[in-house]
Amino acid sequence: MMTDLVRRGALAAMLISSAFAQAPAGPNTDAYYKLGPDSLPQDGVPKGEIKGPFTLPSEAYPATQHTYWVYVPKQYDSKVPAALMIYNDGQAYMNPEGDVRAFNVMDNLIYRREIPVMIGVFINPGRRPDQPEPNAKEWGDKTTNRPQEYNALDDKYARVICDELMPLLYKEYNISKDPDLHGIGGASSGAIAAFTVAWHRPAQFHKVLSIVGSFTNIRGGHEYADIVRKSDRKPIRIFMQDGRNDNRGQRQDGSYDEKRDWFLQNVRLMKALTDKGYEVNYSWGIGKHGQKQGGMMVPEMMRWLWRDMPVSTDVNDQVERSFRDPR
Repeated sequence: MMTDLVRRGALAAMLISSAFAQAPAGPNTDAYYKLGPDSLPQDGVPKGEIKGPFTLPSEAYPATQHTYWVYVPKQYDSKVPAALMIYNDGQAYMNPEGDVRAFNVMDNLIYRREIPVMIGVFINPGRRPDQPEPNAKEWGDKTTNRPQEYNALDDKYARVICDELMPLLYKEYNISKDPDLHGIGGASSGAIAAFTVAWHRPAQFHKVLSIVGSFTNIRGGHEYADIVRKSDRKPIRIFMQDGRNDNRGQRQDGSYDEKRDWFLQNVRLMKALTDKGYEVNYSWGIGKHGQKQGGMMVPEMMRWLWRDMPVSTDVNDQVERSFRDPR
């Protein structure tokens, strides 16, 4: 009798397992997130130049180096201080076939005076010289220093950006020293890294763009909501995006770990920032862990982050009412 029950139980387990294995995949919840015209090349819009790659040796992370590229808009004038926007996981944000194409966004929005003239920097996570450069299929989690740099809550990556990269940019370009004109952003671990830079260096960065931010327990990121509530408010403005089908902390054995629930932890951080009086905008979609929704939204995110740039209301100011052509 017992043997028969065991056999039946094993058969039932096999059937259940088979049913799960053969269950049809759910709908693609990213299917309707498409890049709009602001993210694509437009006729008549002056195209900025992307310079590089350049190599940045690191003292914060000895024996590693960071590859970066610099976007210079056609409207850049070395006599006029420009704004600055830095993108972590630079290869993904500058990929001409990728989900963001940030250089097109900057071309279009600068031309229409919707964001200020700005220098853009696309920087990859650090790696040893013998390690491969991150790419569209492997962002560096398995092959570079990305997991440590981006997910840790210490100030080491802020040192890379503020103490190692920024001095080189200041030497080459006329970039404003005003932190209100400095933004940094990223996706997933690149997003929590952007927030960490602004958190440790609020005197240098006030604007943060976060796409499916990994504010989860990879290296303690889930603690940020509580850290924010316990700390004095900092002059940070942040636009957060995440999707209800992001990684949700559900294990194959049926257990659930809320500290590894991306969507929950993004909502927790948003509420902590809002309750603390931060300038916060956010959008919760239905997407997965990736850049489909966030990439589509980058033009909107950039407009909101930079909405306080100076503006002329003089009806006779024909410069203000025209496209921003190259000088």
